[in-house]
Amino acid sequence: MQKDFHYYATYFAAHLAGYSHDECMEICYSAQFVDYCSATLLRKIKAPEEAATTQLQLELMDIKPDIDGFRNITRIWASFHFLPYDLYAVRKGAPKIYLDKYRLICDTNSDLLAETVKLAKDKPLQAVGIAMHVLADTWAHRYFAGTPSFVINNTDHYFYELVPAESGYTERTVKFIHDPSAPDDPENGVYVNSLRQNSETSVMNLGHGRAGHLPDYSYARYKYLPAWGDYEEIVKDNPSDYMSALCQMIYALKYLRGDETSFEKNTYDTAAVEPWRDKIKAVFEKRQTDACGDWEKLCKELSGRDIEDFDLGKYQSEYMEADDKDGTFLGRFITAAVAQKSMVTYHICKSGSRLAGVSVKKNGIV
Repeated sequence: MQKDFHYYATYFAAHLAGYSHDECMEICYSAQFVDYCSATLLRKIKAPEEAATTQLQLELMDIKPDIDGFRNITRIWASFHFLPYDLYAVRKGAPKIYLDKYRLICDTNSDLLAETVKLAKDKPLQAVGIAMHVLADTWAHRYFAGTPSFVINNTDHYFYELVPAESGYTERTVKFIHDPSAPDDPENGVYVNSLRQNSETSVMNLGHGRAGHLPDYSYARYKYLPAWGDYEEIVKDNPSDYMSALCQMIYALKYLRGDETSFEKNTYDTAAVEPWRDKIKAVFEKRQTDACGDWEKLCKELSGRDIEDFDLGKYQSEYMEADDKDGTFLGRFITAAVAQKSMVTYHICKSGSRLAGVSVKKNGIV
């Protein structure tokens, strides 16, 4: 997902869940900051690099092709953007080297999602925002894995967009190109993706790079044959999935706020969305690659407040100048990010995989 959902739609969900305007701003800022908190930024503000929640393209290209480099990639992308669905999945006849990667495939409503949400309970709002980013991405990034893998993440020529027509949908072959400077062209079905690399561990085969940004666009409906799926067609309906994501976020946020006594998988607050459903659906289905403007209007209509734009540098001076860095906005974000990454890494390690490194509990703490 992109800024339109992680920032504005997260604000919208938090407001419907009962948080104040200022609380909503802290939550949505934290959710969006997950896509910016790189090792490069952390070095700039003299913060621990282990708190990185994303990697810049230049960082990925500079990573040494060794086990430590791949483990760092997996720790970040599996923890925050491609939360594994079933770390104990079984495939008959599959060797362990394949099974370890297969088990990292992201999907919704996993045990790890429940643990992610519960980890943010009674924590600062920065932890809440991080959990909402992870939750939202399970809907957009499902069926891809947060580790470099050609055999898991590659796509082929069988990739069709389902474009709304007068009666149902028209199938149109998606034309993928590799030109990082070119914008996606939804009108003509041309999308930028990562460069095809047959190397199993190339960073070009990380996450949904081979499918470009289609998973991140709320209007997108498409079908394809995933490399791991035994040539069975998968149909992805982003407008429906994004609506589910929003409703699940509201429910999760009510739990974190204390209005729900527990967080259960496959549970959605559809009632809170109902008065707004038609307007939200219209935004989701609008064929645009950036829905920030429409979401900003919805948020203002909901709360009656102006929603300030995301400012990457907003809290950096506060952190760098503070004596008690842990008590700053970014300090609280860093603490929550390390906790989330440690939790996911521990469970991957516990499953018998070393793709994210080695992790153990000490005195009950990961």
